[in-house]
Amino acid sequence: MLSTVKDNLRSQKDSEKRALILVVERNLAVQRLERFFLESAGYTVEFASDGVSALARAQELCPKIVVTEILVPRLDGLSLCRALKTDPRTRSIVVLVFSHLYAEDRALEAGADAFIVKPIDEECLIETVSKLLEIRREEAGG
Repeated sequence: MLSTVKDNLRSQKDSEKRALILVVERNLAVQRLERFFLESAGYTVEFASDGVSALARAQELCPKIVVTEILVPRLDGLSLCRALKTDPRTRSIVVLVFSHLYAEDRALEAGADAFIVKPIDEECLIETVSKLLEIRREEAGG
């Protein structure tokens, strides 16, 4: 019985680590860094370079988390967040806003689940993603 519980917990953690993350970032150097950090931590990563394509990709892929910069073309990150949170198909997707702008209040008002200030910090990014996935799993009842 105990080994079954441990196996189930390990399976949940493994599934959490393989979670799909959609990153919305226009800067290719930052994309490479985010990919390295997230994939090194065991996550699957997809990218969009603007808000309009990110919205379409989120509707298509249903990622566990969308990590978005605020200043992305065609549909800014805050508008993307609002669109994701008001669409029944995507409202359960966790949104992490990641920006050099100090706009945490605006991000949370737009529906973001968390906000991180750039420059990118591997430990902060991975810890935040992991905590957000854990919270969502607990909210889902298991």
